[in-house]
Amino acid sequence: MSLPTPLLPAEPTLFSLTNLAITRLGGPDRAKYLQGQVTCDVNALQPGQSTLGGHCDPKGKLWSDFRLLCLEDSLLMLTKPSVLARQLPELKKFAIFAKVEIGEFQGSLTGLAGQGTDDWMAQHFALTGTGLVEGGMAVRVEADRWLLASTSPLALNLPVGDEGLWWGLEIKAGLPHLEAVHQGEYIPQMLNLQALDGISFNKGCYMGQETVARAKYRGANNRALFVLSGTAAMQVASGDTLEIQLGDNWRRSGLVLNAWQQQGQVWLTAVLPKDTEADARFRLKLEEGSSLSLQPLPYALID
Repeated sequence: MSLPTPLLPAEPTLFSLTNLAITRLGGPDRAKYLQGQVTCDVNALQPGQSTLGGHCDPKGKLWSDFRLLCLEDSLLMLTKPSVLARQLPELKKFAIFAKVEIGEFQGSLTGLAGQGTDDWMAQHFALTGTGLVEGGMAVRVEADRWLLASTSPLALNLPVGDEGLWWGLEIKAGLPHLEAVHQGEYIPQMLNLQALDGISFNKGCYMGQETVARAKYRGANNRALFVLSGTAAMQVASGDTLEIQLGDNWRRSGLVLNAWQQQGQVWLTAVLPKDTEADARFRLKLEEGSSLSLQPLPYALID
């Protein structure tokens, strides 16, 4: 019997995304303010456009990664809720000097995924890619998978899926989601943000920019985000240690970023040495009987 794998539903399906926090930036200086703090080029975004990005401390270590949505009157920053306790005060630190308001988004966020979802979005919202919708915005994450942010609840007559599957699909897509346990540990390139168009190397200065530039131009980064799958009986959590097999021995290799599990099968993302061999074997440090191997990233891993 084949092991479970995070797969798209057979039809367009709704996912309630309770494990995402949305921070709203409003005011006339919102883009200029955020531009000086994050890795992506906020000033280049037009309403209806979206990008990934990172928010770093002065040493270039991440407070959070995020997905940024540009609406007509605001910017929406999507992060994991656990990072907000430390990240949000840093984001607000200089707000007193700018015409910007930073607070929680008063609206809804819904995931939409399943075979035929691209066609469904074209029929119902006249969109073939990321763009504005009435009351908000739709983001095409990948083929047949979308995010819908709206200031009012969306009345969509579709089946509802388990939120866990959405996060499994995020892992399979090689998309990072930093949790609080990892804050201050990784530079943006360790989460592959440069390969996901989440870093601009010509936008000018921002917090941590020197470290990020050094990693690119001087080869100062030797780690990257990888996708692994295999078997594990115990519950896998963000921050768990992975070990790599070296002959008859096992050595610490990296940490779990995000994990999806079902019926003993696990898919996870982890930050590992960039030169890790494709056929390397891994296990969880806390479960010697677990077994994990690398899966191909769905994008090119560039410096």
